Amino acid sequence: MLIDTHCHLDAAEFDADRPAVIERARQAGVRGIVIPAVERANFDVVRDLAHAVPGACYALGIHPLYVGRSAEEDLDALDAALSAARGDPRLVAIGEIGLDFFVEEASTPELRECQEHFYARQLDLAQRHGLPVLLHVRRSQDTLLKHLRRRPPVGGIAHAFNGSFQQAEQFIEQGFALGMGGAMTFERARQIRRLAAELPASALVLETDAPDIPPAWLGRGPGGRLEKARNEPAETAGIARVLAGLRGTDAKAQIGQCTANACRVLPRLARVLEDTAAA
Repeated sequence: MLIDTHCHLDAAEFDADRPAVIERARQAGVRGIVIPAVERANFDVVRDLAHAVPGACYALGIHPLYVGRSAEEDLDALDAALSAARGDPRLVAIGEIGLDFFVEEASTPELRECQEHFYARQLDLAQRHGLPVLLHVRRSQDTLLKHLRRRPPVGGIAHAFNGSFQQAEQFIEQGFALGMGGAMTFERARQIRRLAAELPASALVLETDAPDIPPAWLGRGPGGRLEKARNEPAETAGIARVLAGLRGTDAKAQIGQCTANACRVLPRLARVLEDTAAA
């Protein structure tokens, strides 16, 4: 079964046709969707949506690009929300958390410091609540790793990974799988495709980051010109085929491996899938 390990299904881009998006994903063989929060304001939204969609689960956290409009009490609210959901099997991780040193507006010295503070606090919450994390990794690999090494391993998924082989190996040593999505489908993305082809099979999971990071076959206008396109969880199937092709493996076997990897790094996910299959 296909698992989309990172999909912002609550995004406004899906408001007009969310049921149809969910059905297309089901028709494509997607049986699990992980929906991460990005700020306190959507904690309840992602939780309620995960409980309304068969096979869906959720993560709670504060995204690095949202820390500038967040406050210390939002971290306290996150702690309280995690405590309240302690017995909820659909809560599978803390996320989306991490660091973004690519977006210029978020990379001032003041905001970098704020990002690191929120990241460190949320790693501490992961330790306290015994949950893995979904990491936002954007030109910030070494700083993310610095904070991870200061703590016992929490594991999880390094979302949309695009670093060096050495950095990839260090995340894997920390108990992480690496998210492979739409960026991998572009032939010019040589580094990501090399990682996808050569890293251990146990290190990779599938994701879309929908509605963002659409694969190469979406948004092609006249003459092959790239146009803005909305990504969907159904595209996990095509992403899996590209990954299998890069690795020279059978697509069905590749999907099975990625599903096993996702269940390993997000242990509660397996129960959600089992309950969905039994329903």
